[in-house]
Amino acid sequence: MTGTSRARALSNTEQMWCHVVSSGTGSAVLALQMDRSPSEISLLHNVLQKLQKSHPLLLSKLHYNPTTKEFSFLTSTTPQVHIQKHDVESTSKLLKTLSAEQNSNLSPCHLLMEQELNCKNWIDPKSFPCNGIDLLFVSMYALSDTKSVIALRLHASISDRTTAVSLLRELMEIVEEIEGGGTRKGITNDGEGNSGIESLVPSGMAKKTLWGHGKDMLSYSFNSFKLTNLRFKNTKWPRKSEVVRLQMRTQHTARILAGCKSRGIKLFGPLAAAALIAAHSTKLDSDQLTKKKYGVATLIDCRLLLEPALSTHHFGFFHTAILNTHTLKGTENLWDLAEKIYTDFARDKKSNKHFSDLTDINFLMGKAIENPSLTASSSLRTSLIAVFEDPVIDDSKPMQQKIGVEDYIGCASAHGAGPSIALFDTIRNGELDCACVYPSPLHSREQINELVDHMRRILVDGFGSA
Repeated sequence: MTGTSRARALSNTEQMWCHVVSSGTGSAVLALQMDRSPSEISLLHNVLQKLQKSHPLLLSKLHYNPTTKEFSFLTSTTPQVHIQKHDVESTSKLLKTLSAEQNSNLSPCHLLMEQELNCKNWIDPKSFPCNGIDLLFVSMYALSDTKSVIALRLHASISDRTTAVSLLRELMEIVEEIEGGGTRKGITNDGEGNSGIESLVPSGMAKKTLWGHGKDMLSYSFNSFKLTNLRFKNTKWPRKSEVVRLQMRTQHTARILAGCKSRGIKLFGPLAAAALIAAHSTKLDSDQLTKKKYGVATLIDCRLLLEPALSTHHFGFFHTAILNTHTLKGTENLWDLAEKIYTDFARDKKSNKHFSDLTDINFLMGKAIENPSLTASSSLRTSLIAVFEDPVIDDSKPMQQKIGVEDYIGCASAHGAGPSIALFDTIRNGELDCACVYPSPLHSREQINELVDHMRRILVDGFGSA
């Protein structure tokens, strides 16, 4: 490989993501609908080169050793930009096909983002396709002579949500800089790509006895059988990831955030509570008093908690998760449940469960992939919903308008091992905008649309007690 600087074996978490991505969960996609000509391919090329110079991890290739059954990164120092170009004719044909398949009026950005979510570059390593495969893929779709969609697809081993957010911000700043409208801020990403999260966990925080590991793994495994899922629509057909957007106006968003602030909780509390209440309402047809247990996985960006602490511009996967269960009986109040969801999470985080359970959760994710029958209907569902501890705050609308960004959607695939709904929440210039990713046809778009609409109504109705 030209310009190779180093090779590194992957950490346990990164290894886990390589197996999980191959099953359908973890391909991160950032799709931008641009009011710019597709002919500006040279600008995109220059922007990506500058990003790669700042983040050599974007130059990494994934290698698989069939003898050790382990993956490694091989990282180059020479920028190598490969953009897959789709002209107006091919893009138009693709959009017509996708629209017909979905039987919906989704935007070109939305349709093409879903198309990218389900690309199969990272497939089952047993067939050894991963030797020398890129971890970043870039596509440009021409919508017309003046509009286009740019899609960046990243492997989860080098990209969590924080990475994707920083990448978007840096991409826009570079465009501004190239076109003479701004100066790019300095970034701090020393040692990027040198190590995985396990080697940066503060001493003692991941400590657990062998008995403790065994006890917790049994607990996770046993409890997973008792968790309630959304009704499955089709458990036989091959799966892919689809997305429904949950969007709320400025005044509604402000009232939700005010409700969180007054109670000392975070936004994921009411979002998860609304999802649980909406899901449970579908279980009350036969017995209004039936109690059901649901799983909520909350993802935490650990960069500031590591030693040394990392900046948000340090690319890689540095999230951990805490899995909590909640029993609903159908009479729950949105804000009471939101407080309980937040309090249970905060208690576990305070006891360092996000670090001490890291090995257990990675192991169980791997076992779910290897043994689908361990989950209900072989669905690979590990919880009802996955949320993030903190939302993305995006106040970059003026910059977006200046460089021609009309819309963007960022999320990751979730049709391998994972939740029924993975909720990627953003506050965009004061408005809540969530990409809700779900496995299809295990769940249908109609089913998730109904659930998301119900969540929205629950959040609006909850204002009275906010």
